[in-house]
Amino acid sequence: MDKVLFVLENKEVLVGDVILEFSYLVAAILFVIGLKLMSHPESAKRGNFWAATGMGLAMITTLFLHRDGVTGANISLTNGIVIVAAIVFGGIIGTIIARRIKMTAMPQLVSFFNATGGAASALVALMEYSNPANESALVTLLGLVIGTIAFSGSMIAYGKLDGKVGDIFAKWTTYLNLFLLAVIVAIIVYMMAFDLDMAAKTNLSYVLLAVALIYGIMFVMPIGGADMPVVISLLNSLTGIAAAMAGFIYSNQAMILGGIFVGSAGAILTLLMCKAMNRSLINVIIGAFGGGGVGVDKDQGTVKEITLTDAAVLLAYSQKVAIVPGYGLAVAQAQFAANDLVQLLESKGVEVKFAIHPVAGRMPGHMNVLLAEADVPYTKLVEMDSINPDMPNIDVTIVIGANDVVNPAALDDPSSPIYGMPIILAHESKNIIVMKRGMGKGYAGIENFLFFNDKTRMLFGNAKDTLQKLVSEVKEL
Repeated sequence: MDKVLFVLENKEVLVGDVILEFSYLVAAILFVIGLKLMSHPESAKRGNFWAATGMGLAMITTLFLHRDGVTGANISLTNGIVIVAAIVFGGIIGTIIARRIKMTAMPQLVSFFNATGGAASALVALMEYSNPANESALVTLLGLVIGTIAFSGSMIAYGKLDGKVGDIFAKWTTYLNLFLLAVIVAIIVYMMAFDLDMAAKTNLSYVLLAVALIYGIMFVMPIGGADMPVVISLLNSLTGIAAAMAGFIYSNQAMILGGIFVGSAGAILTLLMCKAMNRSLINVIIGAFGGGGVGVDKDQGTVKEITLTDAAVLLAYSQKVAIVPGYGLAVAQAQFAANDLVQLLESKGVEVKFAIHPVAGRMPGHMNVLLAEADVPYTKLVEMDSINPDMPNIDVTIVIGANDVVNPAALDDPSSPIYGMPIILAHESKNIIVMKRGMGKGYAGIENFLFFNDKTRMLFGNAKDTLQKLVSEVKEL
């Protein structure tokens, strides 16, 4: 690997250098293949494997073939041992966490892992800013800021999703965030405009770190729970951008390409989530969606209940049934019982589909992942835009733990905080069965008038227990 292949700009290019750069190209191709396969639930597992293979290839070749840009030396044995130990330790911890985590806590896990990525990029920038060999001062400062915001914002998102951190929304939070953002920009401009000594640069970099840390916290704190899918996507995009910045610092093509892929994918997903809620990204960031807005004061009507026996009869003698899953399904771990009901109804000739809203749950694709765990065929998962035209032909729609994504207030209540958000048109089906523990409000904190619809019947109780009992009732028919 020490053989000189050619000389470029007075620098010797070794065989190992060429192999290293080629491995980065192969890794990038594997990233693209992985992302493409992840676009569909059926191929997502293979996509994850190929993307991980690409990352593994880049890590191994870097470990053995990377040379210092100044001295030309390879990674020392001591540093290599430390790197391998960190990879092994992190891999073991990550595997344990991923295997033990419950599906209900998957959004928290995503936020936590996203925070670690942001922290890693921020630490790289913090260490390399004072490196005399670093020629990318602006990129380094941007990596420090974006990585820190991704870290602190993701940790707050984790706390909010886990119920440990509440919403803090007031007019002053918007002004505070604008002030902090202005301070960050001012510090960066000052550090770039003046020739500061190393001590001043180091001190200001720590000040910038602190301000960015506070901004990340205050940036996420006011955002309501119903907007968390958008926030998670946005923070994921920021982490990718921070990783790309770290790649520019080290002139590492694998890091640059990987960061760009993650950043762009997160940005696209963020915009798709906003479109699914009929809201702009700015409105999400500074708005109070999920903050308990007050809707129009109108006659609610009367809540009507249904017995398990009557529900079983209604379902068993239907032709088409749609199931709308929500976070309550995840909390109750009812996805397996739901699949049991689907298989039983299909054995009786009933056509059953799952109606999936883009922002159902606490992260993008939450319901898809949850139902995939229960081996629900992907062909049964129908997106909102595809199933809505068929809703008037559905004999029974079963709403399990969903709330805001089926709330008619989004269509007919201009004062509602969810007004304009596309919903699954459950109210257009012939009959509606809503499974809930009680009459509690959804994450947006507003009343759901679907519960008072003349076609709606409430089936109260824990979703898992109720579904299991419903399966038993259907079997007896």
